[in-house]
Parts: sequence; structure tokens; C-alpha cells
Amino acid sequence: MGFTVKIKPANRTWGVEYAIRDIVETSKEALKKGKDLIYLNIGDPVKYGFSTPRNLIEAAYKAMLKNQNSYSDSVGIPEALSAIEKYAEKKGIKPIDIFITQGASEAIEFAIASLVDPGENIILPCPCYPLYQAITSKLGIEPRFYYLDEENNWEPDLNSLEDSIDEKTRAIVIINPNNPTGAIYSKKILLELLEIARKYNLIILSDEIYDQFILDVGVEHISIASLAEDVPVVTFNGLSKCYFAPGWRVGWGIVSGPKEILEDYIEAIHKLARSRLCAPHPLQYAIPEALNNENGYIKKILPELKKRRDLIVDGLNNLSGIRCVRPQGAFYAFPRLELPEISDLDFTKQLIMEEGVVVVHGSGFGQKPGTKHFRIIFLPEEKVLKEALVRIERFIKRICPAG
Repeated sequence: MGFTVKIKPANRTWGVEYAIRDIVETSKEALKKGKDLIYLNIGDPVKYGFSTPRNLIEAAYKAMLKNQNSYSDSVGIPEALSAIEKYAEKKGIKPIDIFITQGASEAIEFAIASLVDPGENIILPCPCYPLYQAITSKLGIEPRFYYLDEENNWEPDLNSLEDSIDEKTRAIVIINPNNPTGAIYSKKILLELLEIARKYNLIILSDEIYDQFILDVGVEHISIASLAEDVPVVTFNGLSKCYFAPGWRVGWGIVSGPKEILEDYIEAIHKLARSRLCAPHPLQYAIPEALNNENGYIKKILPELKKRRDLIVDGLNNLSGIRCVRPQGAFYAFPRLELPEISDLDFTKQLIMEEGVVVVHGSGFGQKPGTKHFRIIFLPEEKVLKEALVRIERFIKRICPAG
């Protein structure tokens, strides 16, 4: 006799959502109906024709041929750890510990899981990359939010941040350059964030995976950990974005701050690292190849990426019912919908089903009450972006003819 009772999933999975991937189901439905889709939803440069640099592939391949295919040390191979340390020091960070992970996502989860107990909370930006809410849901942690100010180039609203802190708060998360807005935070804002962390004895978790995607002359990415040695910071990065290898799942965390207060926390992170054995061993050999050499590939493509950004932002701002802040970094824009007739989720789903343009609804990232947005990628070639704008304009005219 077979099973008669339905298998019940664990409660911890109930609240796990991932808007960027969830919208794929709508895309699949549109494909079945014969729609020609333009994908502007996934932040994967390789999907849009950018190639992983050959020297990184060769470094990993040579390691495989040398049979570096065993388990490695749980926190990473010495050559890679040394390269990350040098890269961090170039950015003004003084590492006291480095751990290599299966993508920056795993480093982020290790850092949160090692720090925050169920019933405690961390402060996240709003809007926020959905990974963080998925982690808090899985771990039974309360996510609290501070707003990013759309009227101030999406920089953090520090009043709303401080209002979110209570006695159970353990950390502040920043994403800089930001996903989904493309904002790059000023030194002034970063210094003020550090003051808040000092005041409330909080760790800062700084996601800097897009740190080399700087689109404008005169704009600088500053690692918050470089501005203070007395505040504990964990800085996250990896090969996925700036080195065009998202499928390799190679990332890392850099712990900085006063060693005497961080020793137990670092050991907790290492325990989690040991529990899953290691990051992909041969692929770690691409880290020194990436970080010890000039990243000429990204420098070559940034001028073209800036053109694509300007094309999509200017095009959106010329449409009725859409307003878009110009992003300074990464490869995302987060336009605001000023169409009263439709929610951001319905806008996104209908745009996919009717016009085949795949974007992600703003509510999947979180947004200020009373506002509606969507996230759009500007990685594709100009002709693809132009066609997307034509379709978006046609859709808006159809749903809002008076506009």
C-alpha cells in the first residue's frame, strides 16, 4: 500500500519567496502561447552575451588538470585568500578574516546565520534584493526595513533606519552599488551609517558585488569598511558580476573591525563553512587570476554599458506614466510607475503576457507604501533595448489611452 498522507513541507519554507525567479513562471506561460520574449529580468551578464574572461577559465581548467579536484580547506585555498586580502587592502579595508563560499549568497547567509537568533532582527534596505528576505524567513529572523530615498538618488533614509532599530537588532545591511536601484552611496552617507552602527553596537553587512560597475566619471565606489576600523563590518563580493562568472558560484566574505570582539563570531562562521565542506575547489584558482590582474574586460565594456543605461533611462522618462532615476552603478534601473489604474504586479504580468517584455515587479523587492515600481536590466544590446521600449510604450498606450 502506498502513502496516503500528503507530505507536509517545513514551516520555515512558507515565507520563502524570490520575485526574480518567481516571475519566470509567467514568462513560461507567455512562451507556451508563442510570445517572442525580451528578457530584462535576470542580472546575469553571461545571458546577455558577455563572456567569462578566458584567463579565468584557463586558471580553473589548469587546476582541474593538476587534479585540484579534492575538497579544499573549508574557508578557501591560501592563494585565493591572499589575493582577496590584497584586493581588500587596495580598497582600504583591513581584513581580520576572509572566508570563500559558494557564491556571495552563501557568504551572506553564513554571516547572518552566525549572528542572529530567531526572534532577533536585522535592518534591510527597502527596496532590497530578495535574497535577504528569503534568508530571514528560512532562519526565523525578523526583517525590518529602512527606506531608500528616491528623491535623493536612492540613498538611505537614515531617519527611517534609526526608527527601525530596537534592542533585538543585530545588524544593518547595505547593498552598494545597489540592487535594484543602481545607486552608489556617497561618503557622507556611509560615514553617517557608521555613526549609527557605533551608537547601537551593530555590525554592518555590506554587499559590494557590483563594486566595479561604475558608470559615470567622477563617481567613486567606497567600501564602508575602509572608513572605520572600530566598527565591525562584513564585506561581500565574488566572481559572479564583475568577473562574469555567475554560474561558478564563487564568492567571499571579508571580516574587518576590532579583532577582540569578533573572534567568537568568526569561529561561528567557520563552523558553518566546515559543515558544508568547501567552496568549489578548482574554481577558487580563478580568484588570484582575477584579483591579482587588471580587470581590463570590465573597463572595456563600461562605456558601452553607460550608453545602454542612458538609452533605457531616457527612453523610459519619455513615456507617459513612468519616471526613472538614473542609476550610477550596477546594471539595473528601478523606474516608478505613475499609472493609477494598475498595480506593479499586474503591470509586470500583463507586460509579459501581452508584449513579451520580462521585467520584475517592484513589490518583489519592497517599496515605499503608495509607490509602484519595476526593475529592468540594461545589459542587452541597444537594438533589443529599443524594441523593449517600443513594446512598453505600446502597452502603456493600450492600458492608459488617456495618457
